[in-house]
This record gives sequence, structure tokens and C-alpha cells, in this order.
Amino acid sequence: MRKLTLYSMIIFTLLTLTSCEAIETIFKAGMWWGIILVVAVVVILFLIFSRGKNS
Repeated sequence: MRKLTLYSMIIFTLLTLTSCEAIETIFKAGMWWGIILVVAVVVILFLIFSRGKNS
């Protein structure tokens, strides 16, 4: 049942979005994931270096 739902969602997406819109959506999602990951890495590095100064 789950596979059927997944396949129907994929088919629905392919039929409703043109190829340019689909690519645009993929790149927007990728851009936001990239921003989130960069911010997370900067925060982690900040925490590591700030703890090192306190010791």
C-alpha cells in the first residue's frame, strides 16, 4: 500500500509539474539544505573553539 501511494505521488508530480518547474523545486530545496548545513557547521565550530578557550 505504501509503495502504491509513493508511486501515485511521483506520477502526480510528474504530470503536474513541467520539467523546468521540477528542476527549480529541486534546486530550491538543495539551496536551503546547503544553507542549513553551513550554518550548522559554523555553530558546531564556534562551540568547539569557545569551549577550548575556557579550559
